[in-house]
Amino acid sequence: MLRSDDLELLDREAQHAPAAVLAENLRDIRRANRFLGGTRAVLRTMRPLLAATPPDTTLRLLDLATGSADIPVALVREAQRLGKRVHVVATDAQPRVLDIARAVEQPGVLDIAEADARALPYAASEFDVVLLSLALHHFSPQDGMLVLAEMRRVGRGLLLVNDLERSRLGYAGAWLFGTLLTRNRFTRHDAPLSVRRAYTRAEARAMAYQAGWRGVRVRGAVPFRYVLTGTAAPDG
Repeated sequence: MLRSDDLELLDREAQHAPAAVLAENLRDIRRANRFLGGTRAVLRTMRPLLAATPPDTTLRLLDLATGSADIPVALVREAQRLGKRVHVVATDAQPRVLDIARAVEQPGVLDIAEADARALPYAASEFDVVLLSLALHHFSPQDGMLVLAEMRRVGRGLLLVNDLERSRLGYAGAWLFGTLLTRNRFTRHDAPLSVRRAYTRAEARAMAYQAGWRGVRVRGAVPFRYVLTGTAAPDG
């Protein structure tokens, strides 16, 4: 399946769509993360790092293209369950999306800020973990490279991407999700298009290496997802 460059409605119309339509779309994305493996894949990857963190150390985590900020909130709750401390900054480039994140999530759980993932307003090596969930496919190959390079620049430890993988089966599953489980116009249009825009594991791995990541690994995640990890510093 060839990759599509068509824009999703979330990227094209979010600033002008009725508030209810945008809120319902982000609700659908939260449900997809919760029930279709996105949140689970991130927590599974993060648990060893959280477990190894000393109780008196606070992990600094940056989440890019956060949407409703549901995944970083899940990470904060997992850290609390393990008796660990984290400070999370959740960012998105769309102000209206951030307004919904602030309304949905409990105040004080994390910091929410506007930021373009392609040109982050943070210092080099400022964060222990940099996370990008269900968002790399929103970027063209050129912009995706910029995002991955910025993750490397501001990170000093784990870099983590969790996203859809382009495949015919994945496309069929996304079409069913968008057709049968929601009436939202954005979701019905964007769910199958997200898979057509997505990168394969091999493509994502190559992009990460080109962006300067070290120790790149990629594994499949059920259903029709992958988890890409690497580090911002040289091995050893």
